[in-house]
Amino acid sequence: MGGDLSEYRRKRDPGRTPEPVPGEGDALPRGGDDTFVIQEHHASRLHWDVRLERGGVLVSWAVPKGLPAEPGTIRLAVRTEDHPLEYASFSGVIPKGEYGAGEMFIWDRGRYETVKWSDREVDVVLRGSRVEGEFVFFRREGGAAGGKDWMVRRRHEAVRPDWVPLPEWVPPMLATAAVELPGPVSRFAFEFKWDGVRAIARVEGGRVQLTSRAGNDVTGAYPELQGLGEQLGATQVLLDGEIVALEGGRPSFGALQQRMHASAAQARRLAGRVPVTFLVFDVLHLDGASTVDLPYSRRRELLEGLGLRGAHWLTPKAFPGQGAAVLAASREQGLEGVVAKRLDSRYVPGQRSASWVKVTSVLTQEVVVGGWRPGEGKRKGLVGALLVGFPAGDGGGWVEGDGLVFAGSVGTGFDQAELERLTARLAGLEVGRSPFGSGVPRERARGARWVRPVLVGEVVHRQWTADGRMRFPTWRGLRPDKAPGEVRRVDG
Repeated sequence: MGGDLSEYRRKRDPGRTPEPVPGEGDALPRGGDDTFVIQEHHASRLHWDVRLERGGVLVSWAVPKGLPAEPGTIRLAVRTEDHPLEYASFSGVIPKGEYGAGEMFIWDRGRYETVKWSDREVDVVLRGSRVEGEFVFFRREGGAAGGKDWMVRRRHEAVRPDWVPLPEWVPPMLATAAVELPGPVSRFAFEFKWDGVRAIARVEGGRVQLTSRAGNDVTGAYPELQGLGEQLGATQVLLDGEIVALEGGRPSFGALQQRMHASAAQARRLAGRVPVTFLVFDVLHLDGASTVDLPYSRRRELLEGLGLRGAHWLTPKAFPGQGAAVLAASREQGLEGVVAKRLDSRYVPGQRSASWVKVTSVLTQEVVVGGWRPGEGKRKGLVGALLVGFPAGDGGGWVEGDGLVFAGSVGTGFDQAELERLTARLAGLEVGRSPFGSGVPRERARGARWVRPVLVGEVVHRQWTADGRMRFPTWRGLRPDKAPGEVRRVDG
């Protein structure tokens, strides 16, 4: 295996690519068979090219997710054509239309020792500035001799003795509601509150996986966020943020509704018309280390050090000690409000913490839909108003039969598309009796159509009345990322 550049030359025109292309009559140089290079290659799909000097050429594999960081992880490694030794110093842009088009740069280089080298298995110890350890490249079972189907695994030690594998997901930390800013303000950083849906982004091997607050995989709904993985390259990280859709420079929950309910195929079509942006505001795990126990101020430093800015993602600024100014700017710009975060606070996964405080000009409330009243006039045949409530008790362990506590009816905030979507959805959930335990006024119950309490929506309202109803509620949309048992009344 190794020592043949004929395929390499066949695939490249020296007049069209900046890559080194030795002539056919050139003799192969002889080295010590002990150097390696890893190049990060932003081709049609991001991958890492691992090249080992052997017999006067660089024996090469394309590894889509990069070399594994922990023992036990096995990754695809596609055997590619041998490259000339001069390629070990190549960085540059391969022109569009040429084989391997895209940017390539040296990610790591160093020396290696051979443990075993055969046509079916290559076992080497790499010693570079970024990679250190023993790796085994082996032909995939059933792969033909000389074929491209190989795998690679790390043997024995991890990158660092204290290396912690990247978790699949961490449930996001939640903020408590308040009517005024916490103090003293010098102990807090203040961020704008964004009108979108929460998501945890897991980035490994240049690939992004998005998980909702409820733990559902929503990666397919937001294909334009995959570019974040390319920017981060080999960085392993877990990010917390909000996915928003912008209209006129401001987040629009109504616009985002079109993306939240889209299939993967629909999302690819909608991405150009209703694009989303991922606003990243926290980092929970970074390159083999959990960061949740670090103070917010340190996590913020690590996050800003990642330099996340692209066509569909960015890290919005935080403003330590400037609560009043940020709240005033939020109201002036028509944003949802402010989140105050204690500078010395740790990240508490899955819990609502007083270390994070949200202050809004209106109250945002999740509700469970228990029924609807048919509309009249232009809304004939469609939803006129939704009857909504909360799980009985504190919601913990709640099931449908436990009943709902009535919180009011919502008749505003719908556009025509939303009304049609809701009417069709509710028709398939109709039941014969009310899911509300009590509290629905007779005039609201008259003519109502009851449904299984499985849909969660979001409304905004001004305040709570003395009898526990929302005052002037306005519909904002369904929340497929939330489960009915999670819904709680938010006072403030």
